[in-house]
Amino acid sequence: MVATHLAGEIPMSDPWIECVPNFSEGRRPEVIASLGAAIAAVPGVVVLDVHSDRDHNRSVITFAGPASSVAEAAFAAIRLAAQKIDLNQHQGEHPRIGATDVVPFVPLAGAGLEDCVALARRVGQRVGEELGIPVYLYEAAATRPERVNLENLRRGEYEGLREAISTDPARAPDFGPARLGPAGATVIGARPPLIAFNVYLTTSDVSIAKQIARTVRASSGGLPCVKALGLEVDGRAQVSMNLTDFRRTSLTTVVEAVRQEAERRGVGLERSELVGLIPLQAMLGVAGEALRLEGFQAEQILEVRLAEARGGEPAPSDFIERLAAATPTPGGGAAAAQAGAMAAALVAMVAGLTRGKKKYADVEPRMRAMHTAAEDLRHRLATAATKDSAAFEAVLQAMRLPQGSDEERAHRASAIDRATRQAALVPLTVAEDAGAVAELGAETAEAGIVSAISDSASAVALARAAFQAAALNVRINAQSLEDRAAAEPWEAALGAADRRIHAAEQRVRQAVQARAGLR
Repeated sequence: MVATHLAGEIPMSDPWIECVPNFSEGRRPEVIASLGAAIAAVPGVVVLDVHSDRDHNRSVITFAGPASSVAEAAFAAIRLAAQKIDLNQHQGEHPRIGATDVVPFVPLAGAGLEDCVALARRVGQRVGEELGIPVYLYEAAATRPERVNLENLRRGEYEGLREAISTDPARAPDFGPARLGPAGATVIGARPPLIAFNVYLTTSDVSIAKQIARTVRASSGGLPCVKALGLEVDGRAQVSMNLTDFRRTSLTTVVEAVRQEAERRGVGLERSELVGLIPLQAMLGVAGEALRLEGFQAEQILEVRLAEARGGEPAPSDFIERLAAATPTPGGGAAAAQAGAMAAALVAMVAGLTRGKKKYADVEPRMRAMHTAAEDLRHRLATAATKDSAAFEAVLQAMRLPQGSDEERAHRASAIDRATRQAALVPLTVAEDAGAVAELGAETAEAGIVSAISDSASAVALARAAFQAAALNVRINAQSLEDRAAAEPWEAALGAADRRIHAAEQRVRQAVQARAGLR
């Protein structure tokens, strides 16, 4: 196994997307290097990690950048892999159907899963049409329910798919020809962050690893959001796992489950390893659980505080000063996002105060999950404040375009319309996130520490304010569109968020009456 990490200053002013392609090559360093070089050669892309495993005969390259750059880099890598890797000659422990086996797109700050779905479908169509490689869409981009799970698409691996693709309609690709060449097929999709994690046992008996994998994986009735295989790697039995939602099942929970199952079979844990990168919140959860730290947060990490001080999210006081300035931005949309971020912060506070209290031991796991979810929403909403200002600046720039000729006027009108649509989408996301925050706030009011119930209620009140301000910005921008029909889905989304907040408000009123004795 070889893993490398490439450091450097990464600009994050524009929304970024992560891509984590898995290539069926882990034994030829020159091929792996050429794939990484092809990705890094695309302007705007940063290669973050390269992980190779000889036994798996597989490499995972993690890179990120703006959507257009990421799409181009992914395509370049898929094209090169098709030239360098012959599946007829490939052997390895890990299941595979293609030279570029799977290409997931993952939203980073400022991007949504829907952006990654669109990117996956665009890249998939291009790969199918220009490279003649069959493409299957999976996870959030899947076109059929049975294609959501990657293991369904890998069933039979390359050899089985080679026979079935042209004869079984259920195995027909989403893009590209219904036949396999030496490059096989490629699975492309969109998903949230995933943790690839392996545990090595103190035995070479792979049957034990397979038994443990069967016990812990979700599809066999084990741990939620865990996928697992039993393999033999480096002369050791390995439980190879993917955690698709670390908020529901943490790394600590997974390791403990594997340890217990191993001990039942008379073996122990030798070591573990990460494949690729891991979200900071996941490691914070592990540290907090291991050390039994109450209220442990990212802001207590030295490097996180330094990053914020050197240009991360603005402090609230700085934002308020800029809001009060006689400038068009930040404005009401950014203020709505900050209000939502404060609501999420209150939820995180209440969940953190509840954790570790004996009286609330029965809700401990849920409070841990709620704390993580609230923190994610807080960062997302704080980022949206900057995004909203940038979107409105784009509208102002479009309005400054020349309009002397008919052609210039048409170009200006088109630019204003495009910018206005984007300026509506940012507060629309804020409104939807406000609904999610309100629901979390209601739950902490019902089950969290009772001494902080007023904070839970305040979170829901702030979420309502964030929603109202964001919705106003959406509707005002919608009125500026020439095609009013384009805004109809926005109104439907606002209605759904409004109903979520209304229901949360009712729950909070009932919780306050029941738990705090207020009438």
